[in-house]
Amino acid sequence: MMPAMQVLPKLTVIVLAAALLLGCSITHPHHHAFYVAKHNPPPPDIPKELSKVALPVYTVEPPDILVIEAINIVPKQPYVLRSGDLISVFVPPVQTEPNDPISGGYPIQPGGIVNLGPNYGTIRVAGMKLEEAQAAIQDYLTNKQTGRLNEASVSVSLVEMSGKQQIAGQHLVGPDGSITLGSYGSIPVVGLTLAQSKHVIEQHLRNFLEDPEVSVDVFAYNSKVYYVVTEGAGTGDGVYKFPITGNETVLDAMANINGTTEVSSKRIWIARPTPDGMDQQVLPVDWRGVSALGTAGTNYQIMPGDRIFVAEDSLVAYDTHLAKVLAPMERAAGFILLQTGLATRLSGKVLKGGGNPRGSGGGGSSF
Repeated sequence: MMPAMQVLPKLTVIVLAAALLLGCSITHPHHHAFYVAKHNPPPPDIPKELSKVALPVYTVEPPDILVIEAINIVPKQPYVLRSGDLISVFVPPVQTEPNDPISGGYPIQPGGIVNLGPNYGTIRVAGMKLEEAQAAIQDYLTNKQTGRLNEASVSVSLVEMSGKQQIAGQHLVGPDGSITLGSYGSIPVVGLTLAQSKHVIEQHLRNFLEDPEVSVDVFAYNSKVYYVVTEGAGTGDGVYKFPITGNETVLDAMANINGTTEVSSKRIWIARPTPDGMDQQVLPVDWRGVSALGTAGTNYQIMPGDRIFVAEDSLVAYDTHLAKVLAPMERAAGFILLQTGLATRLSGKVLKGGGNPRGSGGGGSSF
C-alpha cells in the first residue's frame, strides 16, 4: 500500500488539475444574450426616460381588483322589501308623540322588522311591496294611537336597497375572468377595457334594475407586471415581480430592489418578450451611464412582461463553482491528513517502546 505521505502530493496535483480544468471549461453564460443584442440592435425610437409613451388602453385580466361605484341603482317594480333595505317613513309631527317623531331612514333589521321608536315598537315589513308596507304601518300606528292618524298620514319610500352593497365596492377578477356581484351573479370582464366593463356590467344589471348606472375603475393593477432577475453567482437566482403603472424605467426597477449586490456585475439588460418567441429583443443597459452619469440613452421605459436581468460577477461565480468542486476533495485531504498524523503517532519508537517514549520496559519512572 502506498504510504499516506506519498498520497498527498499526488492529491494536490489532482486538485490543481481539476481546478484548472474547471476554469477552462466554464464558458460565459451570457454570450447568447450579447449575441442577440449585437445582431438585433434596438430601434432608435424605443421609449426611454426622456421620451416615454403612453401604454395601450388597459384591459382587465385576473387577478386585477376593480372598484365599482353605484351611481343609479333602482330596483324594478314591483319591489319586495327585504332585510338590509333602508326605507324612509314620515308621519306629520302633530300626529306623533311630541318627543318621539317618526321621520327619516329606518333599516329593515334581521327578521324583517322596522323599529319606529320606543313609543311605537316594531312592525314586520319584509316580503311586502312599498304600498303594502305603507298600509301596514298606517294600520299599526292607527291602532297604536287610537285613531289619531288618518289614512293619508304615513309616507313610505325606499332609500337604499340591500343589493346595492353587493354591487358597490372592490371586486376581484377571478381565475375565470369574471367578477361576482353576489345575488346578481357573475359577469365576465376578462380582456375588456374599463369602458367595455362598465357597459357589460350595466347591461347585466338591467335584468334586475331600472336603468342602472355604475362607474368602474381599477383599484389594483395586478395583471400587468414586470420582473427583475438577479443572478446569484452560483447561490441561486432572485426573481422579483412588480406591478407596472406605465411610468417605470430601468432605474426605477433597480431602485425597487435597492440596486445591485456584492455578487452582481454591471452587465444589465432588458429581455423583452415577443409574440412568436423567435425574434428575441435584448436591450443592453449602460448601468454606469444611467446611474452615475445621468444619461438617458439606455434608461428604457419598462413595458408589461419585461425582464430586467442583472448578471452575476464572473469572478465571484467562478469562485463559487470552484468551491463546490473542491469541497469534496478538501474533505478527502483532511481525512488523509488525519490518518497520516494518527499513523505517525503510532509508528516508530512509540510502538517499539510499548507506549513508553523512553523505550524502557514496563518499569516505572525514576526520579
